[in-house]
Amino acid sequence: MSDRPYQMTIDLNVLNHLGINLYSNNPAILSEAVANAWDADAETVNIDIDAGKGTVIIEDDGHGMSADDINAKYLRVGHRRREDSPITSKHQRPVMGRKGIGKLSLFSIADTIVVQSAKDGHAVGFTMSRAEIEREIKRKQGGGTYYPKPLSNDRISVTEGTRIELRDLRKRLTTTEVFLRRRIARRFTVIGASRKFRVFVNKQEVGVGDRHYFSKLQYVWHYGDYGNECASHCTNAEKKEARKADGFEGWIGTVKAVGQLKDDGKPKDDEQPKDDSQSEDDRENLNKVLVMARGKLVQEDILAALEEGGLYTKYLIGEIQCDALDDDDKPDIATTSRQALIEDDPRFALLRENVRRELSYIRDRWTAYRNEGGTNSALESAAIKEWFGELGNDDKSRARRLFGRINQMTADRLEDRATLFKHGVLAFQHMKAKRNLDELDNITAENVVELGRIFSTQDDLEATSYYQIVKGRIKVIQALADKVDDDALEKTIQEHLFEHLWLLDPSWERATGTPYMEKSVISEFNRIDAKLPEEERRGRVDIKYRTSSGKHVIIELKRSSVTTDTSTLLGQVDSYRQALRRVLNETGEQTPNIETVCVVGKPLRDWGIPGGQQESADTLRPKGIRVLTYKELIQNAEKAYQSYIHQSRRVSHLVQILDRIDEEVGASL
Repeated sequence: MSDRPYQMTIDLNVLNHLGINLYSNNPAILSEAVANAWDADAETVNIDIDAGKGTVIIEDDGHGMSADDINAKYLRVGHRRREDSPITSKHQRPVMGRKGIGKLSLFSIADTIVVQSAKDGHAVGFTMSRAEIEREIKRKQGGGTYYPKPLSNDRISVTEGTRIELRDLRKRLTTTEVFLRRRIARRFTVIGASRKFRVFVNKQEVGVGDRHYFSKLQYVWHYGDYGNECASHCTNAEKKEARKADGFEGWIGTVKAVGQLKDDGKPKDDEQPKDDSQSEDDRENLNKVLVMARGKLVQEDILAALEEGGLYTKYLIGEIQCDALDDDDKPDIATTSRQALIEDDPRFALLRENVRRELSYIRDRWTAYRNEGGTNSALESAAIKEWFGELGNDDKSRARRLFGRINQMTADRLEDRATLFKHGVLAFQHMKAKRNLDELDNITAENVVELGRIFSTQDDLEATSYYQIVKGRIKVIQALADKVDDDALEKTIQEHLFEHLWLLDPSWERATGTPYMEKSVISEFNRIDAKLPEEERRGRVDIKYRTSSGKHVIIELKRSSVTTDTSTLLGQVDSYRQALRRVLNETGEQTPNIETVCVVGKPLRDWGIPGGQQESADTLRPKGIRVLTYKELIQNAEKAYQSYIHQSRRVSHLVQILDRIDEEVGASL
């Protein structure tokens, strides 16, 4: 029996799981090459992306590798870099690499990898092919050894450091060159001339400004030396607070508006992409707190692990550094994917609790700051300032709290914030009116004059509330009027008219009725439709039945291209009226009030005859039939509501205040 009866074999399929399919996005993949350059004591890293050729080249000026180094370290999957030395020899840097598999991630975006490296004046190189590795796996059923192809001397160009060329790209990198600086800047905290580690993407240096979020911050809490450094870049922040935290340093901040954390990948003016395409790599949600260790991203977001649900979390962003997560003397805390941490590890659990405790403090301070800012923001409006000045001291305190809560809501646009403040004023007035009504029990003969003040306030509120409804309706009408094309009008009105009968008559509010009645009426209408000539059916958009304000309403929409006359229209509509009357009689309603509205795209033919339109109206009126063109419908509705607007604005002080808020917003845009 052999003295070595047992053996362990490594399946080349492991490469698929631990390297080739390791990462999901381009920045994470290329960041591994940057981390390797850091470990090689490089001072400069150049990443050049040539979309036309379909290549990516990463070059560094580090210590390079000999052939022995390549076999023993680079090509040895699982080589533990830190066992050689946890600190680099030249710059005394803490080593980032740990498991020796990150370099294989380059196969996630390229089918061919060409490596050249020079050390002590001697250069070597080789080519690796994903297809050849996979063939080797298949040929030897997973076992065996893969032999990269050496490069001939005439194909080796490097004289120092390492050069890695990615060919036959698997992922499109058309626009990534524009955004890669931003992503790399966010994945490392050690990049910059001050740390003797400069990174360039297509000849442009990656810097702190490429993170593209320090200028967005409104409030910042910072920790330790690294946090102080970052806080110095937050030039637009309204408040900065230095804090001491257990177990980490860095910064946590909040933005003014949630929309600022939607990084759509739009480049700066000098970073225009070569085409309009945009990959998933180019878009990123900034609403997260990154976790760094040894200057490199180790966890995309710790907020998800905290399960915090407060409104303030929607505004959060940050970077925290915790080198204890990557201690040389303790087991690796990173997951197999190398893009997150093992969350049940005691080190992560401790960090999570330390961050949770700090977020509790931030939540309280953020709320106080936003409450204060809400009042200040509201009082920037002259109209609100006037209203605020009319309040008593107790009401002013209540109003401050109200505006503070409004300021915590997610309204990014100036118009939306004005709308919230207007609703806040209205809500406050309603609460104030309710308190006034509660005071009715205290009315006596001596202070009966107070009744007039209470009722006057209530009248003003009711008038203002309806005024706001009317203004909303006018906006709908004006939106319809903007669609001057008849076909667009036809489609738009069809979508809205049946549910908004006030467009036809201001006295008609929401439609009412029972499903049974509507089903019965529609069934009768369908019987009529089945007997209609094809031309007549094609000439109509739709016909509906509604009930409103005690009336039974039939609405027929004619196609805008159709021209008809009074006689034809009367014959068509009368059959539907008779059908509706039969259904209503069966329910016991003997003399129903039926009104029919026909909306047409073009005037009736007989309207062109002198006096024809009046004669047409006289003929149709006894039958309860009205005819409107699409444009007349809009003009009549707008005229009816505008007259109410003008009258209400004159009589209501509260209406005047709300209108002035709108006017101030308009002047600011």
